[in-house]
Amino acid sequence: MHRRWLLSALALLMSIVLAACTTATTQQSQIKVTNPTETINANSQQLPTGSVKRVVALSSLSADIISRLNSTKIVGITGSKLFKNDSKFKDIPRVSEGQSPPNLEKIVALKPDLVIGAEGFSNIPIQKLQQLGINTFLTKVNNWESLEELTKTLAKSIDADPLPLLNRYKTFLPEKPTQGFSTLALVSRQPILAPNKNSWAGDLLAKFQAKNIAADLQGKSPIGGYVTLSAEKVLEANPEVIILVNPPQGNSEAALLDSLKKEAFWQQLQATKNNRVYVFDYFGLVNPGSIDAIEKACQQLKQVLFAA
Repeated sequence: MHRRWLLSALALLMSIVLAACTTATTQQSQIKVTNPTETINANSQQLPTGSVKRVVALSSLSADIISRLNSTKIVGITGSKLFKNDSKFKDIPRVSEGQSPPNLEKIVALKPDLVIGAEGFSNIPIQKLQQLGINTFLTKVNNWESLEELTKTLAKSIDADPLPLLNRYKTFLPEKPTQGFSTLALVSRQPILAPNKNSWAGDLLAKFQAKNIAADLQGKSPIGGYVTLSAEKVLEANPEVIILVNPPQGNSEAALLDSLKKEAFWQQLQATKNNRVYVFDYFGLVNPGSIDAIEKACQQLKQVLFAA
């Protein structure tokens, strides 16, 4: 079981590394275009307004946003498990499956006038497509504001109204947030890795007024937006709530909890003593993934952080 946990943790770490390896962490809401030396504010106009007709999305989140804004504009998507049982994506060609890189020939054959990728995941194929003369766009969503700005930017590019989707986002957040519990979000056990305020997960916790014990910490972790913690630091903070993240490939909740119970410090934490340890999916909390995944994570946070 220890080996299974370690493999799962490594897989999760690699997923986060891929999302963060190409740029330094930033506290600002940004979208990065394909020129690696140029970072722009999301409010800047970089895409042709209203002229995009055929979009291939290499990130599940961008595919979902485009589809909800105007489903006729999306002509190719990444093969994400998030869309496996989603009828609206049933007949849309997949240009990649699993961990395999996107098939450039399939993308070109779809004759897109825009290909959207996620920074860190899609840089290499995006650069190759740009060399072929295809318009490309790299996105980075590491806080709530960047999600809203991305939605507005994509809506302008395909001549769609972003307001219905933006209004839906608002329903995910608490109407009257109250001061929450001290919280540790644990995305890996070895090392103990937690999101600070510069990550999607950290920003989401802040939206729910959680007292994220790692929010203001900085460290030497190569993963932007995440810090490593010692067992002593966790004991010192002694969080009231602990959130465990299920790796992308999945693992049973029982396996996650059983492996942690073997740690000497685990039973000393008030969250453990009060049975306030919860398991969240990777998509929604660590990687936004899709609109439905974000909504599910927010619903769970309401239940966990606003509980009596």
